[in-house]
Amino acid sequence: MLTSRTLLEKLVAFDTTSRESNLALIDFVWRYLTDLGVSCELIHNTERSKANLYARLGPGGSGGVMLSGHSDVVPVDGQAWSVPPFTLTERDGKLYGRGTADMKGFIASMLAAVPHFLAQPLTQPLHLAISYDEEVGCLGVRSLLDALAQRPEKPAICLIGEPTGLKAVSGHKGKSGMRCEVKGAACHSAYAPQGVNAIEYAAKLIQRLMVIGERLAAPDRQDARFDPPFTTVQTGVIAGGTALNIVPADCTFDFEVRTLPQQDAQQVVTELEDYAQSDLLPQMRAVNHHTAIHFYSLSSYPGLDTPADSPAARLIAHLTGSSELSTVAFGTEGGLFHQNGISSVVCGPGSMEQGHKPDEFITLDQLNACDEMLRRLAAWMSR
Repeated sequence: MLTSRTLLEKLVAFDTTSRESNLALIDFVWRYLTDLGVSCELIHNTERSKANLYARLGPGGSGGVMLSGHSDVVPVDGQAWSVPPFTLTERDGKLYGRGTADMKGFIASMLAAVPHFLAQPLTQPLHLAISYDEEVGCLGVRSLLDALAQRPEKPAICLIGEPTGLKAVSGHKGKSGMRCEVKGAACHSAYAPQGVNAIEYAAKLIQRLMVIGERLAAPDRQDARFDPPFTTVQTGVIAGGTALNIVPADCTFDFEVRTLPQQDAQQVVTELEDYAQSDLLPQMRAVNHHTAIHFYSLSSYPGLDTPADSPAARLIAHLTGSSELSTVAFGTEGGLFHQNGISSVVCGPGSMEQGHKPDEFITLDQLNACDEMLRRLAAWMSR
């Protein structure tokens, strides 16, 4: 029987940066589970270069608990690592490597627990899910959830093992990433009024975003459970223009809205689109009728706000020995599971303080504690 540390060493060795395929890792997990007698299902992307893995064990029927993790990791490019990022290195009780905390540590613990679950008289099914492309917008898990939605036997509870120091997390913000393309009209800068300056109109849109963000930060719009306690709006990327003596014909900027769970990012986008249509485009087209402003969605995922009396919250309180629930600043797949009628919480080993950084690590103590938590889950599912 392989330990979680041994499995983590094998998982870290696969470079599953989001831009790469995850199929080698998925094939390893598939062979590991099928050798244990667990049937697995792969749900590929359109190009068949990546796949989600879904498995279940225990009795038939609906309900049960899903353990869920994502296989992809963020890049190591430009980071100063003191150890090889895709080789597990142990030092002073810490296990270093890309993805150790976020979140191959949980996947390793989940896989190591499978023989124990198989040996228990489970009274409800255990579901296992490993997704792809979580780091670039929770993309892969959507097809897995679509497949589950077509079946009568889906889990009642989902435990997403993102790194929380094994503290129970019931809430996080949602996110919507958008791109705006402003099409102006070029001319010699000596005759600037004859052109339509795309950068200046993009600046007007960005200024309006700042006003919206300030309004959303008002005290009566805040939720003290989150940090920061309000919906945030920010512009992260901008590009435009070719030369100082040419009125720029094009400008593109990317912005994001990170919403409190009870708020809707689309309201921000709609307000900005209305401003563009009603105020800016008439001014632009008065000079040149070929000008335009277009908005495109880059990525999005919903927030999570699991009630304290939900099945998932009650279960995690039993497993952790604490009824305290907290929130995190980062997003997870939890909101998507919740939208699909699966009560969800986030709880996993390690800390996001180490995630996405050079020399990412998880402690052996956290990995062992996660192993123990899953043994408690097996006992609870065998009652």
